[in-house]
Amino acid sequence: MAVAPAVAASIDLAITGLRSEKGDVLVCLSTNPKYFPDCGKDAKARKIKVAAADADNIQIAGVKPGTYAVALIHDENGNGKMDMRLFLPREGFGFSRNPKIGMGPPKFKSAQFTVGALDAHYAVRMNYIL
Repeated sequence: MAVAPAVAASIDLAITGLRSEKGDVLVCLSTNPKYFPDCGKDAKARKIKVAAADADNIQIAGVKPGTYAVALIHDENGNGKMDMRLFLPREGFGFSRNPKIGMGPPKFKSAQFTVGALDAHYAVRMNYIL
């Protein structure tokens, strides 16, 4: 009996708009709307840390077919989290599909995309409020 090969794709993210090469870019790939965009408590999320100087293109390999959303943080001071001031993010952020940013973070649905057997390519624009 033949066994079908495991299907996995890569997601390539082209990052634009980083305001500096300081710190790291924290990437979260999640399938769970409940934990988006802060996937710290999502045990199944893929979390990747890339030096900001090397973050023009980020590849996430071995992604199984499904519905995902990506959230990025430009952690300029390297403390591993989004710094806030008066409820506003002090560091840069970005999301798959570049949803319009209003009051508060976007919903999973506005950033979601589907991964199949083929590699996916997305451009993510970083945003800075402060």
